[in-house]
Amino acid sequence: MGPEACGRWLRRRREVGRGADQGVATVWVAVTTVTLCAVFALVLALGQAVTARHRAGGAADLAALAAADRALEGAAIACAAARRVALAQNAVLVRCTVHGEIADVVARSSFGYYEHAVRARAGPPAGLREVVGPAAPSTAREG
Repeated sequence: MGPEACGRWLRRRREVGRGADQGVATVWVAVTTVTLCAVFALVLALGQAVTARHRAGGAADLAALAAADRALEGAAIACAAARRVALAQNAVLVRCTVHGEIADVVARSSFGYYEHAVRARAGPPAGLREVVGPAAPSTAREG
C-alpha cells in the first residue's frame, strides 16, 4: 500500500466515523439531564415529607407538654393550652385527652403535598409519683 492509497483510506475512515457518531452526544446530554431532574425532584419530595414529619412531631411534643402542665386544672383548660401551642407551631391539634396528670395528644402538620399526624404523651415520670406523694417520708437530713 502506497502513500496515496494510505491517504485515501484515512480520508474514507474519517468520513465513515463522522457519519456513524452524529447526534450521540445530544442523546447522552438529554438522557443525563432528564435523569438528574428526576433525582432532584425525588430529593425535594423526600425533603418535604421529612420536614412535615418533624414539624408534626415537634408540635405534638410541645402540645403534650403544655397539656400536662395544665392537667390539674382540668381537661378543657389543658386541651385549650395544647391547641394554642399547636397553632403557634403551624399545626392542628387533632385529638387531646387528659387522664390524671398524663396528656395524650395528636398533632397534624403539612408541608408541600405531605401531611403527617404524630401522637405524643407527657406527664410526670413514674418514679417521681412514688417519691413525692403525700405519704412519702422526708429525705432531707436535719443536722
